[in-house]
Amino acid sequence: MSLGLPANEAARGAAPPLISLLGVGKRFANGTEALSGLDLTVGAGEFLSILGPSGCGKSTLLRLIAGLAEPSEGRITFAQARAPRRDIGFVFQDPTLMPWANALANVRLPLRLAGLPRAEQEARAEAALAAVGLRGFERAWPRQLSGGMRMRVSIARALVTRPSLLLLDEPFAALDEITRHRLNDDLLALWAGSGMTVVFVTHSVFESVYLSSRVVVMAARPGRVVAELPIPIPVPRPPGFRTSAPYAALCRRAMQALERAMAA
Repeated sequence: MSLGLPANEAARGAAPPLISLLGVGKRFANGTEALSGLDLTVGAGEFLSILGPSGCGKSTLLRLIAGLAEPSEGRITFAQARAPRRDIGFVFQDPTLMPWANALANVRLPLRLAGLPRAEQEARAEAALAAVGLRGFERAWPRQLSGGMRMRVSIARALVTRPSLLLLDEPFAALDEITRHRLNDDLLALWAGSGMTVVFVTHSVFESVYLSSRVVVMAARPGRVVAELPIPIPVPRPPGFRTSAPYAALCRRAMQALERAMAA
């Protein structure tokens, strides 16, 4: 069932810059310098993974892009005037679902807060749940769902507003490997069939290479970009890609870049 997102092929054509970060730094009130001199461009329609060790400022970078925090220095600009906050979907590390509400009510929450008619809220929430493979679970409570299913509900809630930009902060880190692989495939399929730009934070080399059209590697605190790695593999990924020689070679390059970043 369609989420009402535009086709992605045209959006990916020349991949014009959607977001530009120039000399961005972030220092917290306690004196911690999370980011310094960070330069980064995010192309429209691309799937960009931010790879780096724990504590390198990956989550802080996402929060700055989302407007949940302000940089201490530097500039963050969008290709057009800043879209309303509903145009950005954010998926956190934990599903953060309301335990007293069923899956449908959790997903339609952003639409309820936006004041949309109840019938439209429910129709769009049902479509979003179907898109993440949860048709038939609309009335299930969070406690009745597995960890992977709760994360699917969280992704559906981020998608229900039909955002042009989706930000994900290590959403699969706590899941088992089989569930993680399945959700990687589902997320990639959702992106491939939409016009969304995705920025995905992870500390997994293998996940970053599998998902992305481009991987950016960050060095530890203060965080800054130290390497970029294009992933020139068509989507959907070919069968057996995870065990192929090209995948292994790309993972090796990403791992080497990450090791250099950790030593920097």
